[in-house]
Amino acid sequence: MQERFDAGLLDVVRRAKFKMVCVVINKQEHLNRYRSPFHPYHYCLAAMLDRYGGWLNYKNAVGDVMAESRGKEEDLQLKEAYRRVYRSGTLMFGHEHHQRALTSQDIKIQPKVANIAGLQLADVLAHPVKQALLVEKGWIPESGDVFGKRVYEAAQRKFNLNEFRGQVEGYGKVFL
Repeated sequence: MQERFDAGLLDVVRRAKFKMVCVVINKQEHLNRYRSPFHPYHYCLAAMLDRYGGWLNYKNAVGDVMAESRGKEEDLQLKEAYRRVYRSGTLMFGHEHHQRALTSQDIKIQPKVANIAGLQLADVLAHPVKQALLVEKGWIPESGDVFGKRVYEAAQRKFNLNEFRGQVEGYGKVFL
């Protein structure tokens, strides 16, 4: 039963049509580096929105952004961080970049119980992808033969990349 479930899950990851950006931040280094650092999660959001907006603009498309609810106060902070990027841009891109790509100045936030397929898939991928990238960078040791490695392998072709150079780092894999 477990093997059939695992095989089915890996098949869903392989067949699903999506692009993925994974942003990993060393929170301690981030806090030490800047006198008035951005909230680490909001800094990661801005990095993700830069790449997502870049991909959408490259494809001459528009898209939405949805996150899973984390609590009332955290949701309010996330909404404000998103609006700030939408209205003012980031250090990397001006607001035009984001407004051309994003359909709304408001992020959509849904609770886990809403069972949104994209959020569920993101949940499945988040930990295995992050772990694989930390291993790749030599920041943590190899974890042995775990199912997460198979999930990562199934999703590896989904990373956003610079289509001219085939470069994934900086586009689909971002280290802050």
